[in-house]
Amino acid sequence: MGTVQGANVVVTGAGGGIGAALARRFTAEGARVAVNDIDPGRTKAVADELGALAVPGDASAIVEEAREALGGTVDIYCANAGLASPGDVFADEEVWASAWDVNVMAHVRAVRTLLPDWLERGSGRFVSTVSAAGLLTMIGAAPYSVTKHGAVAFAEWLSLTYRHRGLKVHAVCPQGVRTDMLTAAGSAGELVLTPSAIEPEDVADALFEGIEADRFLILPHPEVAGYYQGRAGDPDRWLSTMNHIQQKWEDTAR
Repeated sequence: MGTVQGANVVVTGAGGGIGAALARRFTAEGARVAVNDIDPGRTKAVADELGALAVPGDASAIVEEAREALGGTVDIYCANAGLASPGDVFADEEVWASAWDVNVMAHVRAVRTLLPDWLERGSGRFVSTVSAAGLLTMIGAAPYSVTKHGAVAFAEWLSLTYRHRGLKVHAVCPQGVRTDMLTAAGSAGELVLTPSAIEPEDVADALFEGIEADRFLILPHPEVAGYYQGRAGDPDRWLSTMNHIQQKWEDTAR
């Protein structure tokens, strides 16, 4: 793929799961990859496996370091790091703040650093791993659902504001993916996500198909398009359906 071969790529949250799958695929396609994860050991393990650059640390704070490690330019930035953040409206303020910081503000901070160079060059690509929860919702996870909606909104705003100046934006919105995050979703994840869960490599495949097609919305689970249309076309029916799922989850938890 000409848009990837030789490109300088940063992938956050790449110590495992979707991030590691993205890093492997970009490397296989001929990109030079900087692997980031908050866990230094996992960062090094994936980077060593791929012959990539290891840039451990908080995804919000490593953008400049990753750019320097790649020789001063970033062509593709994958904002993949995220927090599952289960809980309801009564979740601690710290839970809400952490979800907002990682799931939204880390994306904003990355773009603040990278956008001036992208606009000057007239090219750049921002990949946001959002989750279908950003288009729909997720039972039992208010902080996660709300902040993932915010991440979708930010990606949309970037695309509509800068696409005529060469910025490509992709919002990757899978449902269940067989990762540690799915395990952390607990019984709600088992009910809603596990039955149709896919492998991280399937998400990477969907992204690369979307890059080739120059498509903003990447849906590794194609059925999400129908759910999204149903939500927009008849919100009350959709909310009623989701409430039935909520009640089923509550019944199984008793």
